[in-house]
Amino acid sequence: MPYRRPWDMVRYVTIRSVEDRAVERWPIGVFASIDAGLGVQLAVAHELGVPTIHLHTPEKSSRTPENANRFLQQLKDFGLTITVVFAGFEGESYADIPTVAKTVGLVPPETRAERKQELKEIADFAKILGVDAVGLHIGFIPHDRNDPLYRDVLAAAQEACDHCAKQGQRIHLETGQESADTLLQFLQDVGRDNLFINFDPANMILYGSGDPIEALKKVGRYVRSVHCKDAKWVAQPGKEWGTEVPFGTGDVNAELFLRTLAELGYDGALTIEREIPQEPERQKAEIGQAIRVIQEIKQKIFG
Repeated sequence: MPYRRPWDMVRYVTIRSVEDRAVERWPIGVFASIDAGLGVQLAVAHELGVPTIHLHTPEKSSRTPENANRFLQQLKDFGLTITVVFAGFEGESYADIPTVAKTVGLVPPETRAERKQELKEIADFAKILGVDAVGLHIGFIPHDRNDPLYRDVLAAAQEACDHCAKQGQRIHLETGQESADTLLQFLQDVGRDNLFINFDPANMILYGSGDPIEALKKVGRYVRSVHCKDAKWVAQPGKEWGTEVPFGTGDVNAELFLRTLAELGYDGALTIEREIPQEPERQKAEIGQAIRVIQEIKQKIFG
């Protein structure tokens, strides 16, 4: 390091301290997978230079202690830390909004019992990996609290939370299908202190469930993880899909999103999700651009 006058050194240390706090507070991550899934492969996450990932849960046959140990070695080799393991279930489809309502999460009665059991197994696998948070889309929660389906989904969430609580784990429900008010009511009705939110601002637009910034302000005290994802509104929100676009180019307002997180005191990872696994090179390039966008905004916020 070149010679610095004593007062310059004080300024240099102060600047570095601010930068270090920013890095520690908001480590950048990507959504990743071991086998088939929406996320990038671990090698790609390593090439992108991020320190953290959200892991799309491996296929059921891969969730063994032996594979977990091999996977932990890969993470060590690549310098990666998992902050959330995300559950996914066979038969889920995100083809359109009605299909999501019929197939996703713990809401569909036909698959609920099997999926509750698998969610517990995913939590157990996450525990082996040393991860204390399990995320999922629970599905379209009925708006009517007197609906028998609402009570059934409520009981399923309580059962899952109780299983995770025994292992020192949290559950993070991902935003999207519900308005902020509906989600808040559901969390309060579940009544478990290990139930939180993974906030995805783009999903609020994609599903037409509310303005992402206003929603974030309402549910902010429950947010323990986020997806940095972007989207554009469509003519008929809630009836047709919004359009997903690279982070920083849509209607989320990336800078306002991060500034709002700062105001709320959020100090977790900023995990980039870009759901175009069928175009891996484009996916990698657009995630790389999102990393640069986030770094630039962090510099504005923290100086």
